[in-house]
Amino acid sequence: MKDKSLAQRLYLDDLEVGQEFLSGEHALDADQIIAYARQFDPQPFHTDPEAAQGSFFQGLAASGWHTMSLTMRLLVESVPFAQGVIGAGGEVSWPQPTRPGDILRVKSRILEIRPSRSKPDRGLVKVQSLTLNQSDEVLLQLTANLLAFRKEG
Repeated sequence: MKDKSLAQRLYLDDLEVGQEFLSGEHALDADQIIAYARQFDPQPFHTDPEAAQGSFFQGLAASGWHTMSLTMRLLVESVPFAQGVIGAGGEVSWPQPTRPGDILRVKSRILEIRPSRSKPDRGLVKVQSLTLNQSDEVLLQLTANLLAFRKEG
């Protein structure tokens, strides 16, 4: 039996400027925020709800890198590039903190497609991805150059 997901994979020639992708959702809670931060970004406003109250964030906030990691997971599940979501640089910003109780989803849109002149089997695709919460507030904005490949033969 053929893997259905392979039939849905997109190659460079399948892509169009303006094309959009919407991910599924991820519900975030305080335990996830604290566990991630303890391992990767152990600052009090990420690991201690009480200490976070007196911080810049005025409450527990997810590490920006936790939000980025969740964004990556949702991108991989929603942007079906044939050989994966392979980054080749980009810019990221966090307009506001991600909080316990947020339900994240990612909305991505192709901004530009540039076939490679030196490597005709691929190109760069500029994609803007917004990580939104349940109130449609932007928690993370990522503009990334992603590699996309042409079909062989």
